[in-house]
Amino acid sequence: MITLWKKVAIALLCLVLHTVSVLAADTGRSQLVAREIQSNNFSQSKIGVTSTRRLIVYLPAGYDSETKRYPVVYFFPSPFDSSFRAFFDTMGAQQVLDHGISTGVIGKFLLVAVDMTTPLGSSWYVNSPATGNWEDFVIQELVPYVDANFRTLPSRDSRGIAGHFMGGYGAIRMAMKYPQVFGSVYALHPVGTGNGVKVLASLPNWELMEKAKTLDDVKKDGYSTIFTSIFQAHVPNVDKPPLYIDFPAHRIDGKLIIDAGVMDRMRNNFFLESWVGQYADNLKSLRGFKFDWARSDPNWDHVYSNQAFTHKLNEYGIVHEAEEYNGTWSKEPNWSADGRVATDVLPFFQQHLVF
Repeated sequence: MITLWKKVAIALLCLVLHTVSVLAADTGRSQLVAREIQSNNFSQSKIGVTSTRRLIVYLPAGYDSETKRYPVVYFFPSPFDSSFRAFFDTMGAQQVLDHGISTGVIGKFLLVAVDMTTPLGSSWYVNSPATGNWEDFVIQELVPYVDANFRTLPSRDSRGIAGHFMGGYGAIRMAMKYPQVFGSVYALHPVGTGNGVKVLASLPNWELMEKAKTLDDVKKDGYSTIFTSIFQAHVPNVDKPPLYIDFPAHRIDGKLIIDAGVMDRMRNNFFLESWVGQYADNLKSLRGFKFDWARSDPNWDHVYSNQAFTHKLNEYGIVHEAEEYNGTWSKEPNWSADGRVATDVLPFFQQHLVF
């Protein structure tokens, strides 16, 4: 027969074991929450951008059991990934973030990734009558949605932005224009920071682009796909289907003819270095600004333009960190256990975000 004291002891033991199991489950597991936003910013898109924008939110372990609020990092992945959430699905990003938090590299925070792609790849994160209003989507819809639906610290001091490759371009561009929204920025190997070594107009297949009957026609050539997306973002023309762009160049009888007026518009709208003077005070107001690039990127344009970009920032007295590291460009190593997200990005935001 079980005595009263034994019953009490068993009950207490069960309570302790239940509490331990709940705490273990709570502190040991983060969450990935998928959501959708029905946006108002793409209804006029000429190239079929859907108004349903998908996002994924990383919630640290303990989020459900706590009442505290957290800083947020918005992450723009490379559109060359299989999807906007590929770094979670195939590259181990959740484990990297979990480990960074559990080892004290960074405090608990939320990370948000959103689909910012068009049918041709990158949106380039700008407002365009051809592709939709991507800046407005981020500033007017995405950030307010996250702040309203998750326990965030809704302040620029606790809100950072990061990205990789074309996403790194977008991260710098957003922080440059909207420092009241994003207080710190880290760009992994950004492109589009400035002029490269090659003549830009020598890269696309102009004959293919000018003969295109549909968007799919330009997908036959990689450079033509990328540059069509650049032109749709930065020199759009809604009266010129199916690509809806002004052509900065033409190839006539084998000779490359550059339209100086359109090229000037494109360069001034596209390259980040063209914006430095205009937005210097914005950049100076940031709590933290860093970008990096791989020394052995096979496309030397990326190395050259980032080297030039850091010098341009210095000319305007803009405090920032710029690192050229030994290696080649690749998205997967960024998310390895000892990749740059773990060793550089997380410590950066630990230093510059307010927790």
